[in-house]
Amino acid sequence: MTSFEIERLSFSAAQQKAWAESDERHRNWPVVYTIDSGSAGAQEIYVGESLNVASRMRQHQQTGTKSHLTDVRLVVDETFNKSAALDLESYLIRYLAGDGRFRVLNRNDGITDAEYFGRQGYQATFTEIFDELFQQGLFTRTIPEIVNSDLFKLSPFKSLNVDQAAAVEDILEGLFADLRSHTASMSVIQGDPGTGKTIVAIYLMKLIRDIADSTGAEDLDADSVFSEFFLGDSPELLRDLRVGLVVPQQSLRKSIERVFKRTPGLTTTRVMTPFEVGGDPGHFDLLIVDEAHRLNQRANQASGPLNKKFTEITEALFGSNDLHKTQLDWILEKSTHQIFLLDAAQSVRPADLPPAVVEKLVATARSAYRLYPLTSQMRVAGGSDYIRYVRSMLTADAPEPQAFDNYDFRLFDNLGDLRTELAEREGQFGLARLLAGYAWNWNSKNDASAVDIEIDGIELQWNRTQKDWINSSTSVFEVGSIHTVQGYDLNYAGVIIGPDLRFDVEQQRIVFDRAHYFDKKGKENNPALGLVYTDEDLLKLVRNIYGVLLTRGMRGTYVYVCDEPLREYLRKFFI
Repeated sequence: MTSFEIERLSFSAAQQKAWAESDERHRNWPVVYTIDSGSAGAQEIYVGESLNVASRMRQHQQTGTKSHLTDVRLVVDETFNKSAALDLESYLIRYLAGDGRFRVLNRNDGITDAEYFGRQGYQATFTEIFDELFQQGLFTRTIPEIVNSDLFKLSPFKSLNVDQAAAVEDILEGLFADLRSHTASMSVIQGDPGTGKTIVAIYLMKLIRDIADSTGAEDLDADSVFSEFFLGDSPELLRDLRVGLVVPQQSLRKSIERVFKRTPGLTTTRVMTPFEVGGDPGHFDLLIVDEAHRLNQRANQASGPLNKKFTEITEALFGSNDLHKTQLDWILEKSTHQIFLLDAAQSVRPADLPPAVVEKLVATARSAYRLYPLTSQMRVAGGSDYIRYVRSMLTADAPEPQAFDNYDFRLFDNLGDLRTELAEREGQFGLARLLAGYAWNWNSKNDASAVDIEIDGIELQWNRTQKDWINSSTSVFEVGSIHTVQGYDLNYAGVIIGPDLRFDVEQQRIVFDRAHYFDKKGKENNPALGLVYTDEDLLKLVRNIYGVLLTRGMRGTYVYVCDEPLREYLRKFFI
């Protein structure tokens, strides 16, 4: 038997004295509620909790910010305490944002993930509450469908872990101090794959906007670690701040734009390419740069117009076509404050910022006490040990063989067997995709019927789209490249290590095979800067590529290795 009941009524009725007095729990009990716009107008919703929900409803109406909403749902449970109510409030906000039917009007500073007595039992009740609300039409997708969506994974309504919350708090404290003293600043957030760098960037964008829009008319969540930033002169300091989120990667940028489109206070115009920043006629107060290691140095761009634009931006900003200026220099010149999120081991092309430049950026932040490491692994069930393990097994400093009890890490001798297993995981969990290094030409780009990859009689094609490929309708039948998956989560990843990596039996080492590497931008030299990339240079980048591919799967990673000597060498790492 369920312990909860869901009461439905109009927003106007919820403010009436008769309703308030009809049940003592309306005035003195922890209640979670939603107020939405029903079927009329823009689909918007607000989620709240209160010990006096009757008074809270009147307050909402008086402030005017939610007076356009029409329908109320109250979740009343005889077993609820304050902690359970706060937990359910955060739970519903997260899933409503991920579902996508409504634009969630809440701020994100009060999202909690705190432990309390009996939480496991309450979580089971929350699932029942979700199911009931789903039947009522408040949700349009099931929990597994929501969890697998980018709207959920990239939502600004995520609960931050300790590392992330500490970084956000310290960065905001420093930013406000700098704004008050009119001092420029630069911060760096550094973390391995799966530590949630992109989540922190998106969270910061939303939190800064919420603080700027705060009027103080509604109650603050005093338990929120960020509540102090809504007080005093903080909102005024941020009110006219010009802020942008820079995302170098096209696919990830498009996914973030979809999230911003569904989030009040955020607009897609705030999500920018480095070229858009460099060519903007104005100045930015703050730029947050995700995947900052993917910013470009001067190199041959994807098209002639972009090469011309690189020159024009550099000349406009620095008075001459200085070939040593990078997109990082553009960011520094165009903004007063910067927050860079990076992982140098995820640089995958020669045009990316040189390692020395990234190291200098990190060292500068460290010396100013503005370097914030993220260490808690949020993606891979194998944890940080797995991340280090797969990254190092392709290097000369290979690790001791290790098993991962909570992670499905397997080597396959037959690609057909791998695909069969991956298809089963797709049926069970969704988001099981086949990935590969760029070791085959992209023939199907210009001929939709062409075969790109042929292994053991199996014919495959590369991704048909570079934008949001993982969620495209044909992705389960295709192979994703590094340029479609960097920054994304999968449940299971099937990774083909192509013939661009081989094992030299005589030298007893892994080597790069240039003849089997087909990313033109991934191996071309840089005549503008006089740089010629050796096989050893490119080996480091290709290792990084496979390091990224091997760390996409949250539940497991299945591996097929084309080069037989390399397969036999790597076999000892799968136990």
